[in-house]
Amino acid sequence: MKLGILVGGGPAPGINGVIGAATIEAINNGLEVIGFYDGFKNLAAEHFDPKPSVWRMQIADVGRVHMHGGSILRTSRTSLIAPNKTDESAVVEPDLAKVDRVLKRLDDLGVGLLLTVGGDDTALSARFVCERSAGRIRVAHVPKTIDNDLPLDGDVPTFGYTSARTLGTELVANLMEDSRTTGRWYIVQTMGRNAGFLALGIGKAAGATVTLIPEEVAGTTTIADLATLVEGAILKRRVMGRTDGVAVVAEGLAYKLGDAKELSRLLGKEVPVDAAGHPRLAEVPLANLLKDEITRRFKERGDKITLVSHTLGYELRCARPQSYDMAYCRDLGHGGVQLLLDSKRDLPTGLMVTIHHGELRPVAFEDLVDPKTRRTRIRQVDLNSYSYEVARAYMIRLEPEDFELPNMLESLAREARMSPFQFRKTFEPAVLGCCRRSEPTTMHAANGG
Repeated sequence: MKLGILVGGGPAPGINGVIGAATIEAINNGLEVIGFYDGFKNLAAEHFDPKPSVWRMQIADVGRVHMHGGSILRTSRTSLIAPNKTDESAVVEPDLAKVDRVLKRLDDLGVGLLLTVGGDDTALSARFVCERSAGRIRVAHVPKTIDNDLPLDGDVPTFGYTSARTLGTELVANLMEDSRTTGRWYIVQTMGRNAGFLALGIGKAAGATVTLIPEEVAGTTTIADLATLVEGAILKRRVMGRTDGVAVVAEGLAYKLGDAKELSRLLGKEVPVDAAGHPRLAEVPLANLLKDEITRRFKERGDKITLVSHTLGYELRCARPQSYDMAYCRDLGHGGVQLLLDSKRDLPTGLMVTIHHGELRPVAFEDLVDPKTRRTRIRQVDLNSYSYEVARAYMIRLEPEDFELPNMLESLAREARMSPFQFRKTFEPAVLGCCRRSEPTTMHAANGG
């Protein structure tokens, strides 16, 4: 039997650990291992040349790769979704021509077991391959994304998230020190297409002044309202005696501004979509838009402020994995092969590999499906969780109660060069629109961010 391994989606620290562990375990169980370069890209292409597309892997090739970032098999965002079914709200369907080409190449190479490594879109393509093969090819998917948005049990992270958060925290901490030293503000944009885990995790760990995530916004919003939230944090920070600060914003907030067409209208240029139909958020300079809007407002009031926008993105994805992800990815790679070879249990032919409470736990592909769109379900930050409440408790941002305390309202209005009535009229709607907590939190004036 032969095991095929491929990687899809964006890079994440720990990919090589999964590849290495799976390769060693498979060979030790008598399997041949074939690594496919560039995810589904070559397998789904009209013309397939095995020479540049296939790597017949040996243990000597992977003995120490778990220590390195990136992917020795590279990666791509090639999707097996039908091209007319990439709209986020549409019921997704497979591109059967591509899926059949993938199956033919796997059959021709004698691959009966497939291990895929990737996020929600790669999991979806893996599911299409499994379903179309009618059980002929067993597929195990290893959940990978620094966004941490795949539906794993409990608070178990997706691999790559912890390492990306660690590096992101170090970088934001450096910006916080620069902010304190120079008396300026930074607006830091982080990755996180559908969920705010990475932004919130970095902001919370570093003690950033304020963090905004898409889960806090019900429905749609505007750049003006998001700018109002950051501006409110700046003013409140001034009332507390500090002119410096760092705001962390998740890139997924751009989705709250509308679809690709609306984003293109706002930016005055076309925002392209990726192979799975998602607007490319790298084309939406959210931090810059917020910086420009807030700077304009302060200037119009005759006030001065220095704002700097900064994006934390690709430098987090190929970072060297931290020890947690090194060990975790060995579990996942080993576990994926074990589940594919398990003949004692009645396991589904398509599953996701998860570790829960130290136990290897397979999750059937069908249990990952969103019933409305048939896409892979995602998880988001729980705004009623204790972890989120703690994160909010140490932020400095306008809260609904600030408008009810006369002294605080007067101080904020004075700092904004407005009357209390004007301040409330300007800031309260945006604050209430993005305040979805069940209970108010206590403001911590000692926040060092």
